[in-house]
Amino acid sequence: MKNIFKPITLVILAGLTFFACETTELGLTVSPNELAPTQSDPNLLLNSIQLAYASNQDDFGDVAAQLTRIEYFNGRNYFNGLPGTTLNAVWARTYSSSFTIPGNGAVDVGILTNIQTLEAIDAESEVDYSFHIGVGKIMYAHSLLQLVDMLGGAAFSQAGNAAEFPAPALDSGEEVYAGALGILAEAEALLASGPDTQGSTDMFYGGDTEKWIKAINSIRLRTYKNTGNKAAFDAIVAGDNYISSADDDFQFQYGVSELQPSDRHPDYETSYTPTGVGPYRSNWLMNLMLENNDPRIRYYFYRQANGVPGAIDVDGNAVPPNEETISCSFFTPPAHYDGFVFCSTDNGYWGRSHGNDEGGPPDGFLKAAPGVYPAGGRFDDSQFGDADAITGVLLAPGVGLGQGGGGAGIEPIILSSYVDFWIGEMATTDMERAAALQAGLEKSIAKVQTFGALDGSADGSVAPSEDDVETYISDIVAAYNAATGDAKQNIFAEQYFTTLYGGGFESYNYYRKTGFPTTVAPNWELDPGPFPRTLLFPQNEVLNNPNLSQKTDLTTQVFWDTNPSSPTFPPAN
Repeated sequence: MKNIFKPITLVILAGLTFFACETTELGLTVSPNELAPTQSDPNLLLNSIQLAYASNQDDFGDVAAQLTRIEYFNGRNYFNGLPGTTLNAVWARTYSSSFTIPGNGAVDVGILTNIQTLEAIDAESEVDYSFHIGVGKIMYAHSLLQLVDMLGGAAFSQAGNAAEFPAPALDSGEEVYAGALGILAEAEALLASGPDTQGSTDMFYGGDTEKWIKAINSIRLRTYKNTGNKAAFDAIVAGDNYISSADDDFQFQYGVSELQPSDRHPDYETSYTPTGVGPYRSNWLMNLMLENNDPRIRYYFYRQANGVPGAIDVDGNAVPPNEETISCSFFTPPAHYDGFVFCSTDNGYWGRSHGNDEGGPPDGFLKAAPGVYPAGGRFDDSQFGDADAITGVLLAPGVGLGQGGGGAGIEPIILSSYVDFWIGEMATTDMERAAALQAGLEKSIAKVQTFGALDGSADGSVAPSEDDVETYISDIVAAYNAATGDAKQNIFAEQYFTTLYGGGFESYNYYRKTGFPTTVAPNWELDPGPFPRTLLFPQNEVLNNPNLSQKTDLTTQVFWDTNPSSPTFPPAN
């Protein structure tokens, strides 16, 4: 789990310390050495809410994208690869004001407790803190919805009331969804009049409450699409007050500071290091984009080598297998991988396949890195030079501190391109869906291409041209219109998943709702266990809450997931 701005968190925590009442001869009712919650700085409380929420979005998105092959998943067995610790941090950030997760460092302070403190301050103050509370409620509601999507249920009715409910019970998914929609309505009422920010820092929309209202409606859209409430979904679309252009995109902006606190994109921090790239990129997604000649591929991934052992390099030459860097390049693909990239992807897209749990070879300066979008890394301009001593492949300048955009990327949460695909998901005709597909691709590619400017050292002459982009989109839409059955569904789903790169949470929902795309690569293991329909409850909560028992498997379905039970669904697993 990633935690951002930890030193800032410590400062905020100092302002949240609960007071101990005491009576002395001097008539003091509050210890002069401690600070009451209502004496905390409201602007720091809002900062902590925003940072906790941004960290949650990064963690939620990583888990979802790994399961849907947008990112690489390291585990031959789903149950073992998704332990109870997986969502410890996001649970703590959503509810609690102070937690330390063993092995994960200090967790950003919690959303709910800080909202409650803001409400207490607002009640006692002549200053209007409606903006702070409204923004906090949006983030709390969205986090609750995501917890339900990941776990099947969440604490809601008894959450945040430790005096009466020290061990809160979980509410059903339906109850939490309804409660979260109610919280969004409260947030909308608070923000409708355009309240003053009172000097606070709005890290998302710069204090523009009209954009926050669009974010509220867009969170409602994703809720209605999950539950299949088409009437409510269509009503919001008809109202035309949702995220429909890049100017309204709901995203978190990272910076370039390498010092503590580092504010760079988490993927940049783990891959643009003196020791090379950290996590692998997904072979399935890179191969899909390569085969499609997707104009976003040079922005999504930065190749450090012009070829991968066991595959074909950029010049069309076979790269000999290499046991030291990619041991599986000597393996014969198993039968269940027939038709899929098993080990090595062509053209230097050095990643790993879903579930491959081999050890870490010396390939930090060989494997593909996250690119300029959305991580603020390097744009891939094919600058391959000298040959690597081990593999013989030609190398690019490689990764390192400050390279490319320096980490000044974004955490995509809800982009206008995502919403177009939601409109396509809810469409009732192929014509409507094709139009949504085209709109989503146009917005996605246009946004991605703007990130090329972050890498001032790159050779922009190899960037896709306007004609390249138009041809790509028209070819995809034409292929969709010409296809039938599963082939049509797969084209739409593949483009949706590609568009979700960097912010893949909704891919997990779509995959469980539809079973598409059926073209996703299988797990490295023939029998990895049932595909996770939900995850284990956070182990820290299970250990400390006698009203909660841990699940014994990952087959429990979210209330809106009415498909056949595992392992027969999704069909590709």
